[in-house]
Amino acid sequence: MATEQAGPAWPAHVPEVRPWRQSYRGGTIEDRTLTEVVTMRPPLIAGLEVQLTPAVGAAAEACVREIVALDHSHGADLKALETLLLRTESVASSKIERIEASVEDFARALHGIRSNASATSMVAAAEALVAMINSVEGGADIEIEHLLLAHQALMADDQYERAYAGRFRDMQNWIGGSDYSPRIAQFVPPAAETVADHLEDLVAFANRTDLPVLAQAAIVHAQFESIHPFTDGNGRIGRALINAVLRRRGATRQVVVPLASALVARRDAYFGLLTAYRAGQVEPLVLAFSTAATVAAKESQVTARRIVKMPEDWRQAVGARRGSAAARLLDGLAADPIFSADDAAQAIGGPVSSVYSAVERLHEAGVIRPLTRRVRNQVWGASDVLDELEGLGARIAAAALR
Repeated sequence: MATEQAGPAWPAHVPEVRPWRQSYRGGTIEDRTLTEVVTMRPPLIAGLEVQLTPAVGAAAEACVREIVALDHSHGADLKALETLLLRTESVASSKIERIEASVEDFARALHGIRSNASATSMVAAAEALVAMINSVEGGADIEIEHLLLAHQALMADDQYERAYAGRFRDMQNWIGGSDYSPRIAQFVPPAAETVADHLEDLVAFANRTDLPVLAQAAIVHAQFESIHPFTDGNGRIGRALINAVLRRRGATRQVVVPLASALVARRDAYFGLLTAYRAGQVEPLVLAFSTAATVAAKESQVTARRIVKMPEDWRQAVGARRGSAAARLLDGLAADPIFSADDAAQAIGGPVSSVYSAVERLHEAGVIRPLTRRVRNQVWGASDVLDELEGLGARIAAAALR
């Protein structure tokens, strides 16, 4: 049997020696006396071809078919599925950055209760993802301005980074190593003055339509991570770009693919793929992303089938008659699973007393659960949907580890 040849090499990043001087004194004597740093400059990729070996190309194509199948599943219930997948992806993307919060904390933050900084950050990640996806609806080009707006959404309320929200960095950054200098950093991105040119090149590549879509999405993400154009939030914006490319190319029309849940399960391997990309290896990245997205799409179809069943299960549990306040509340619960009684009153209308009675009825049936300790102005969450939010991420992660 003939041995399949490896795909063409991708140009590796190029080291560049740059002068360095501490802006804020601190660290060891080596940190304080460092005078130069080796940055890694990514190649310009706007006009490069992406050629994959047959096996990797087939895996990428199979992945796209699985994504399309997910996007076309359960049409009438796609709003509920879209909501849950969006939140699953933003939670997992945040976890890659070591940002952790419970499902209840996240749900509270979605309703504007900002008692938990990590949960608030997760909500901001969801807003950034929505901003990126909305910017390319109808096949519109990805623009640098879209990246800035998404970053503004992500970092506007961050107490440490909000001064740089929606702005590209004007300083040297680095990944890993010392907090005081890039002396022993794992990776040093290109100099700040090169960021604009690199991003112009990146969006030109991202807006092509002649490339394998999954490979294009993976490379756009890896290239963005290498440019590292922001002082913080690069990983979450870079992962939002994956779904933006999929939406722009028509692989998805309504849902997002929560592949970050698979990536966080193999976090070190994921960072290793980015390192390999910088050395000129594209295929391991494309293959790993194809596997992660395939797992995510398959498990998301399981979630889609569960969402379809939820309203009927709820109706049986509550025993609400058709047209009643409780029945009307149940009708929209899967798509809007976190609400207050006032939200419910605005959504379904009718006397306030009947709305409050309907909420209490759903609570007694176990369909919803309280998310705060308040007596008044309580926030409620649909128990099955919140459990599925947590369960989907766990199932994707478990499948990724097999």
